[in-house]
Amino acid sequence: MSKAPLMPVEDALDQLLGMANEQRLADSELLALDDARGRVLASDLVATLDLPPWPNSAMDGYALNLADLHRQPLKVSQKVYAGLAPDTLLPGTCARIFTGAPLPPGATCVEMQENVEVLEDGRVRFLQPLKAGQNIRAQGQENRVGDILLRAGKRLGPFELAVAAGQGLAQLHVVRRPRVALLSTGDELVEPGQPLRPGSIYNSNRVLLGHWLCELGCEVIDAGILPDRPAQTRLKLEQLQVSADLILTTGGVSAGDADCLGQVLRDNGKPLVWKLAIKPGKPLTVGHFGAVPVIGLPGNPTSALVTFGLLARPYLLRIQGVDDVMPLSFTVNAGFDWHKAGGRREYLRVRLEAGRAVLYPNQSSGVLLGATWADGLVEIPENSTHNLGDPLRFIPFNELF
Repeated sequence: MSKAPLMPVEDALDQLLGMANEQRLADSELLALDDARGRVLASDLVATLDLPPWPNSAMDGYALNLADLHRQPLKVSQKVYAGLAPDTLLPGTCARIFTGAPLPPGATCVEMQENVEVLEDGRVRFLQPLKAGQNIRAQGQENRVGDILLRAGKRLGPFELAVAAGQGLAQLHVVRRPRVALLSTGDELVEPGQPLRPGSIYNSNRVLLGHWLCELGCEVIDAGILPDRPAQTRLKLEQLQVSADLILTTGGVSAGDADCLGQVLRDNGKPLVWKLAIKPGKPLTVGHFGAVPVIGLPGNPTSALVTFGLLARPYLLRIQGVDDVMPLSFTVNAGFDWHKAGGRREYLRVRLEAGRAVLYPNQSSGVLLGATWADGLVEIPENSTHNLGDPLRFIPFNELF
């Protein structure tokens, strides 16, 4: 019997995002701005203030009415600092004004101090031609009351939080955290700090994915390490489905005798994805246990990194209401030759040097150290070869994280 074709990455992503669209989180919570970084806005942020709230000076200088320019030199009738309310400008005078200060009523322009001559008696002469509105930030230049400043589904970073602060908001409604049960599988795994047994390795995936989930605004339920036993796997999934929005696992998703997670999901549910046309990361399972989605990542560290970044990350952002879930990428020139055309799309760890992508020497899926050396991943399309200098798609790690 012929083998089933491998699933393209785009098809797997489409299915995951389709699941996520049906499972978007409806609950929200009110958070202080200082606690909202990385969270997702639950409702549109609508301006309640004009910004600026009044016309103000764009620089240090002198405010005047152009109609009085022919009467210069002009007497300075007041000084206006930021934070003070100015008086109405007296006819035939100007005002000393500083950056950000409200414009005196009656003033129509501001001249920078470098283009002004201050006479011995304190009066001011203007040395350059002037025009109405010069060096004035108009009221509402940034936004008007009623403008939608941020749409629901926007991830909140420093810029977005500063916009909210500029409207005087101390709190925002954000989508509640997805509760993600993080489960490692494999008899060979030992947690850091414990003695290694013969044949065992330390569990690095839990640390990698746990921190990554927190960066994505998730609440992590540490479900520990699960031995390769179908009955224990089934029991653990039954326990986790009570509290989790997603069960995220590493290992146990291939077709080996000890790969219990895939076996239990096939016996108790309908896996959507089994084998992907991707390298590293071919064995990946997506399905449900009861009503709870399960994403089973490969156990090799770099396979887990790539599949989480390209598939699980977009899913987790989408269930929080984020529409634009794909990382920004751009084209770079290959700093290497690639003559191994393969049937799977490959993602290689690279560093950018002098505008070119340079390969980490060891691209094994079990080698995580390359991620600390690299700046990101380059994509090698299926069945393709490349020469030095050829353009390739590059995905920076800082976009994925």
